[in-house]
Amino acid sequence: MADAVSIFMSIGLSEQKAKETLKNEALSSTLKKAIDQVHRLLGSASIDKTAGTLLYNMVTRLKDLNRLSFLTEYIITRKITSELQLSAALDFIKSHPQKNLDRLEFEAACGVGVMVTPEQIEDAVELIIRKHKDQLLAERYRFNMGILMGEARTALKWADGKMVKNEVDMQVLHFLGPKTEADLEKKPKVYFYCLYFLACTEQGENYKTEGYVVTSNTMNLLKKHLEETGGQVRSRFPPEPNGILHIGHAKAINFNFGFAKANNGICFLRYDDTNPEKEEEKYFTAIKEMVEWLGYKPYAVTHASDHFQLLYDLAVDLIRRGHAYVCHQRGEELKGHNVPPSPWRERPVEESLLLFDRMRKGMFAEGEVTLRMKMVMEDGKMDPVAYRIKYTPHHRTGDTWCIYPTYDYTHCLCDSIENITHSLCTKEFQSRRSSYFWLCNALDLYCPVQWEYGRLNLTYTVVSKRKIIKLVETGIVRDWDDPRLFTLTALRRRGFPSQAINNFCARVGVTVAQTTMEPHLLEACVREALNDTAPRAMAILEPLKVTITNLPTNKEVRVPDFPANEAKGSHVVPFSKTIFIEQSDFREVMEKGYKRLTSDQPVGLRHAGYVISQNGSMCELEVTCASSDSVEKPKAFIHWVSDPLRCEVRMYERLFLHKNPEDPAEVPAGFLSDINPNSLTVIESALVDRSVGKAKVFEKFQFERVGYFSLDPDSTSEKLVFNRTVTLKEDPGKM
Repeated sequence: MADAVSIFMSIGLSEQKAKETLKNEALSSTLKKAIDQVHRLLGSASIDKTAGTLLYNMVTRLKDLNRLSFLTEYIITRKITSELQLSAALDFIKSHPQKNLDRLEFEAACGVGVMVTPEQIEDAVELIIRKHKDQLLAERYRFNMGILMGEARTALKWADGKMVKNEVDMQVLHFLGPKTEADLEKKPKVYFYCLYFLACTEQGENYKTEGYVVTSNTMNLLKKHLEETGGQVRSRFPPEPNGILHIGHAKAINFNFGFAKANNGICFLRYDDTNPEKEEEKYFTAIKEMVEWLGYKPYAVTHASDHFQLLYDLAVDLIRRGHAYVCHQRGEELKGHNVPPSPWRERPVEESLLLFDRMRKGMFAEGEVTLRMKMVMEDGKMDPVAYRIKYTPHHRTGDTWCIYPTYDYTHCLCDSIENITHSLCTKEFQSRRSSYFWLCNALDLYCPVQWEYGRLNLTYTVVSKRKIIKLVETGIVRDWDDPRLFTLTALRRRGFPSQAINNFCARVGVTVAQTTMEPHLLEACVREALNDTAPRAMAILEPLKVTITNLPTNKEVRVPDFPANEAKGSHVVPFSKTIFIEQSDFREVMEKGYKRLTSDQPVGLRHAGYVISQNGSMCELEVTCASSDSVEKPKAFIHWVSDPLRCEVRMYERLFLHKNPEDPAEVPAGFLSDINPNSLTVIESALVDRSVGKAKVFEKFQFERVGYFSLDPDSTSEKLVFNRTVTLKEDPGKM
């Protein structure tokens, strides 16, 4: 072992890295072969660390070991000297599986012998800056300099990256001059998806994706795909229409639609409607409504059922090719790991074709037979089901079909049929990636790229359809849109702006690892959005009647919609001798640190221009007023209402007491035992100023000093109902 470690360290690996490499027998064997070749070429001379790193990276990424000697030679002879060249070399080899490579074509593709001079870098960067000069002058250092770097790297593919960046920085500084104070001002917060780390593969280069299977017909299929799409990026959001979308789906929507937008592409909304037992029209409607509410417009709305006939025809073709068979094993026999092979796996093709036709004609009972594919998935599951029997009418096709395709069969084929370029899905579908590639190749169809990313989860909630249904059935919540849930319809009803949800998803970002976030982080995005968009109003939740005994006459007070920016508009509210304030804004006995109204302490009325002083009892205060200009500035100003509207206010807290209500370690008795008894408080006799009288459903306001609120759909012309969206400030106890 010591000798092997020394050998690996001779190419620049650390001792720890060398020992880790030895744990991988296949990698160790290949690396030793490459090092042996190095010694044959260089003799006793040592290899420098740069070449050693390239050699190691090449060995770890090379799939066709027949090319090991070929690439090792190019690295040792310094014809390939950078990671960029190595990546191009590996891509070229992957796309040219033929035995004899054209060396001239290979070297051209890898930039062998290409020298980029400083003068060439300077000229190229100058042209790029000239191209963007108007926008640069307008935005100065707020301009996205990544655009300049991206175009420079494209124009100077084989140039040294550091030299290119230095030239861009220098020419921008020369063009704009040093940064001014205005340039250094903090930029407004705008969040976008960090899509660059999933840099879009060049169209037609799907084969470069990790795990992508290249066949003899791959290049022809990709060429045809390019002809049909014109090189356009195409993604899709493919929900099952058997429930309401939740906060995790918001991330998927943002990623799929955002990725397409970032790459000037299009995104489809495709319903995966292959299970008629669980699908309802209300879910189709709600899904589309939520996608559009988040601000996205699908290029087209499609359904898996649009392709039922074609999918059936492809299944027949799969059987004819010997890749599928009709199986009589029951569902319970296929559950679990290490399921033995089906005794019908090798049944004759003609027999399976006949039986599949009989399945189609309704000649078997549900569960009696299935069509299975001959392949092993990454998680070890053998021969996944492609078709099963269901005698439930389909919402779109009625009784036309009694056999329905599964996700494992449908998903990749619909992607191929619709010429999707990037199939973006959550990490749990990684085990299906091999079946995705296998099925497209087995049928000799165009194969898109599948990329997986981590799911977004929130604490203090459940999003499982089954568990939400249980909450509804037991009366704990009213429906799928109960504002205590984290379905998108519930968040909208509570008053969360769609932009806040999008910003939250963008802040979370896209990673391979699953992300679990606290609700207060989402609420912070909500406050940020509403602070700029929700006009101010005044509301009293626990009213205390106040009579101003010396007010000369009733009047009107103009209140700014946004006190920090009065240019954004205002509204008028009445101001009379009778007003209402919060009970908590008055105390009969003065306490240390209390700054609002007491018998010894006056208080200001927000926006009214008056200071009031108390001279009555707790049941009904009598006060006198004085112009705020004529008295000493009070320690505090409170909100108030006069001639108000009576309304109902619903105050929401977390639905569950524990962070992970589904975790038996935290909640042994199950999530239904973890309900917060104070998750909803209804105030039936709150008061609000008349400026909100004509508000529309879902319209949002900041009730000054109270919180952000949204008008609920239960509102009527006789009684307004407001949901508290979030408090004005984060509760430290919730962090």
